[in-house]
Amino acid sequence: MTADTSARYREFKMPDVGEGLTEAEILKWYVQPGDTVVDGQVVCEVETAKAAVELPIPYDGVVHALRFDEGTTVDVGASIITVDVAPGTPSEAPAVAAPAPPTEPEAEAAEPKGRQPVLVGYGVSEASTKRRPRRGAAAVPEQGAATAAIQAEMNGVPAPAALSRPLAKPPVRKLAKDLGVDLATITPTGPDGIITREDVHAATAPAPSPEAAPVAEPVQAPVAATPAVAGRETRIPVKGVRKATAAAMVGSAFTAPHVTEFVTVDVTRTMRLVEELKSDKDMAGVRVNPLLLVAKALLVAIKRHPDVNATWDEAAQEIVLKHYVNLGIAAATPRGLLVPNIKDAHDKTLPQLAESLGELVSTAREGKTTPAAMQGGTVTITNVGVFGVDTGTPILNPGESAILAVGAIKLQPWVHKGKVKPRQVTTLALSFDHRLVDGELGSKVLADIAAILEQPKRLITWG
Repeated sequence: MTADTSARYREFKMPDVGEGLTEAEILKWYVQPGDTVVDGQVVCEVETAKAAVELPIPYDGVVHALRFDEGTTVDVGASIITVDVAPGTPSEAPAVAAPAPPTEPEAEAAEPKGRQPVLVGYGVSEASTKRRPRRGAAAVPEQGAATAAIQAEMNGVPAPAALSRPLAKPPVRKLAKDLGVDLATITPTGPDGIITREDVHAATAPAPSPEAAPVAEPVQAPVAATPAVAGRETRIPVKGVRKATAAAMVGSAFTAPHVTEFVTVDVTRTMRLVEELKSDKDMAGVRVNPLLLVAKALLVAIKRHPDVNATWDEAAQEIVLKHYVNLGIAAATPRGLLVPNIKDAHDKTLPQLAESLGELVSTAREGKTTPAAMQGGTVTITNVGVFGVDTGTPILNPGESAILAVGAIKLQPWVHKGKVKPRQVTTLALSFDHRLVDGELGSKVLADIAAILEQPKRLITWG
């Protein structure tokens, strides 16, 4: 009699290490089949659209099989490693390649209901999607439905399908109404049968001519970089952080109406203050640079004009004012652009802000930024000046109301006290969502930031 293998071999599934992510790429395996693992031991590193994360195994045992190779993109919920939790017990080993799903009684015995502990106590839940019934929706009587089916059969036509309202969010319904598209005629492609904007636009697109039907191209397996003939081109697959950044920027640029304003300011006094703070005992052990004082100036400007710190809720048609500031800092890393944020930056003293800023930047450059560190931002700073650029027109981080670009600080001729003198000058650019921030509010915020950097004593008088 063969022992029960369902209880002996445990399948560790790809967890949702972010918020609503659907896939992750396996960057590196730290174990191989035959290795002994213990509860909490890191077994692999994966990269999502937001960050690189190390995954710990939630039980003791011996690695039986690795389900995917390094470099493979795996859907959330798919088994990635099989662990023998009772090594030495004689039994039949499960098939390594695509094991058949267990029957319902076996599944209940092998896997506990609810969530299984894969990360910090929790992991992916059982694959189930249920929708709450709509209020006021009249249930169709079973007898009426049966009668309609019988009558349809007698008439020689197919039985009518159950009447239901097409699933779509309010903005999508409005778009369909504006374009004159009947939602009932659209085949949904979104999760749970939800109709998306793309579905509506596709319904309005002209049908392709039969004569010019496109020929399907063969699908090729993704590779890290595919050199073209004679080495004149290189194709790089778009995935991970770069893919997420591209989608976010396109979504932001075509959703939020951007306005960008510029101001050039003399920051000579601010640069002097930076040098003084470097030797201040209260700032010992932290990095002091111009970005620190720019961040503090932005926080003071938000305090003076709190309405700039908001977000637009499209579904509820509401403006949500934030009474906290999670300050995002755009960081260029080998993995692409990351925008982690300093939580509750408005409550931090200058030394605390400097410490948080240093930790944020160093963690991002090491590629260890967690998804949680990049969620919940309210406003962002991007320091393009480190690349020698004077300024730019930054695109809003999705869900945020404003982003401040800081240009290079250069020695330039400047009229100071009636005379032309060499002064340290920079250009600031503030992009904001014009649905939330009008020209007056945006101008006041940018003017306050510039005024503080020109006269940093305003950090005290205004702060």
